[in-house]
Amino acid sequence: MNTPQQHTADQSTSAEDKKLEERRVIWHSRRGMLELDVLLLPFSQQQYAKLEEADQQRYRALLDREDPDLFTWFMEHVEPEDADMKRIVDVVLEYARAPK
Repeated sequence: MNTPQQHTADQSTSAEDKKLEERRVIWHSRRGMLELDVLLLPFSQQQYAKLEEADQQRYRALLDREDPDLFTWFMEHVEPEDADMKRIVDVVLEYARAPK
């Protein structure tokens, strides 16, 4: 049985893990290609933590893709074939187009 101290420690570790994951996502959103950086960095800094877990997973998977693929998707030359990739690309583009 967990004591209240253990429960608090578990919550603290979980919160710390979440913050660490957010920092990793922001770091990996730096692609080195200006066109991608102006889309992905603000999105990761301002929206990633607000996403539902499924969309966070999609975004992390997006970051594993190659820059040329991301470029063609975000410049809307080609749509991703994978429905999950299409969803997260659309979410990022919707954020980028929204008035700030």
